[in-house]
Amino acid sequence: MLSKIPIDLANVSEDDIDKEILRAGIIAELDAVNLYEQMASLTKNKDIKAILLDIAKEEKTHVGEFQALLLRFDTQQKGELEAGAEEVEEELSK
Repeated sequence: MLSKIPIDLANVSEDDIDKEILRAGIIAELDAVNLYEQMASLTKNKDIKAILLDIAKEEKTHVGEFQALLLRFDTQQKGELEAGAEEVEEELSK
């Protein structure tokens, strides 16, 4: 993604704009996590690696913040997230 919102927010209904903003934030943070972890795996410098991994960890916290807000605004998303977790538990308990 690297700083580009993946949808045109001008085409999003007023009722859905906050949810889409939060989803774009989640996407951006996950993109940052992937970037920092990939760079950390490439460097041989232990100090750079440590800082990149620390920053990636902070970005994961940001994902959680955006997700917590999204789940307050989108009850369907919350239900589907819970359903997905249940499916994983069922599948892994076989």
